[in-house]
Amino acid sequence: MRRYLLILLLLLFPTLLFAQKKRVRHDPAYDKKPVHFGFTIGLNTMDFNVDLSGDSYAIDSLYPDVSRLSPGFNIGIVSSFKLNEYFDLRILPGITFGQRNLSYHKLFVTDTMSFNLIYNNDHKIESSFLEFPMVIKYKSKRINNFRPYLVGGFNYRLDLSARKEYDDKDAVYLRLKRSDFYYEVGFGIDFYLKYFKFSTELKLAVGLRDMLIHDPAANNPQFVTAIEKLRSNLWLLSFHFE
Repeated sequence: MRRYLLILLLLLFPTLLFAQKKRVRHDPAYDKKPVHFGFTIGLNTMDFNVDLSGDSYAIDSLYPDVSRLSPGFNIGIVSSFKLNEYFDLRILPGITFGQRNLSYHKLFVTDTMSFNLIYNNDHKIESSFLEFPMVIKYKSKRINNFRPYLVGGFNYRLDLSARKEYDDKDAVYLRLKRSDFYYEVGFGIDFYLKYFKFSTELKLAVGLRDMLIHDPAANNPQFVTAIEKLRSNLWLLSFHFE
């Protein structure tokens, strides 16, 4: 038994030594730079938080909901300013493309007096946001060539695709306000590569304004009157190159 234990220890000894060995740090002075720049690309999904009006629960009324999530993409510029060893101020202006699909269902009563939903109408709402996020990045201590972090801050978004008029041809009877403020929270990991730093980041952005313009179309007012408030939110998966 002792002989087998000795052989096992001899086999594990090189592995234990390698695990304890420090790896070569890429650009060890990177985090001492007061300012650095880069670019970002990523994917997103846009969604709505829908608050129903009091009339939405009545018989034969419309029940709006986001039917499915569609992927979009975003690009931007990174400007990072060092505040101290663990905190950075980051400004990441860019543009985000995506869409939301808002479905309306009709509520009716069957012979057994149970409520059911039937499909009624689908609104595809496309958005092209100019965005101006400002976030604080809190970094953990660097471990070899990676460093986890948290981010939090605010973002002003301007929707260049917001409709100014109703469109009978496309049967879209919702109009959204052009601008909104969001608070954003997320986390990510910095990877220090040989020639640059690469980061992956997942972030949630929650809109603060009611984005619906409460001025319904004259011939189809039910699509607006069914909604009390309509707030935006986004999930963003970003890849930073700095």
